[in-house]
Amino acid sequence: MSGRLHLTISTPMEVVVDAPATTAVRAEDESGGFGILPGHTDFLTVLPASVLRWRDGEGLRRFCAIRQGLLTVTDGARVAVACRQAILGQDLEALQTTIRDLRRQDAEAERQARVEQMRLHAQAVRQMMRLLRPDRPGMLNHPPAISSGPQGGADG
Repeated sequence: MSGRLHLTISTPMEVVVDAPATTAVRAEDESGGFGILPGHTDFLTVLPASVLRWRDGEGLRRFCAIRQGLLTVTDGARVAVACRQAILGQDLEALQTTIRDLRRQDAEAERQARVEQMRLHAQAVRQMMRLLRPDRPGMLNHPPAISSGPQGGADG
């Protein structure tokens, strides 16, 4: 073990951070904040929209706002974050404001998806009720009556 972590943060479009001399990483998942130091056990967790923090090889603090992602630690030396969106910055307050906005946007998108799902469900139920109305002749006859022509059939 070299006493360093190799941190990578990537989105579907690019590698945003490739820091081979990282000394510590701090992140948060649904259970709360946690730290990663060299020698950390293998680890996998889902990250919500949050600010990832790390110290580079010179001891400087670095920050990256991420929009939902997956963090893995392998071999006690590699930390990889794959996320939907990553925004680098040095102003922690501004990045935390960005995260609040992203969380608000995500919550609104989830709310709209639930509303649309409920609307589609109600529309499907109304359509089934319209098709299965008992006042429509023959709708509930099973099997339906079949006429076999001039010789007479089931109807006649």
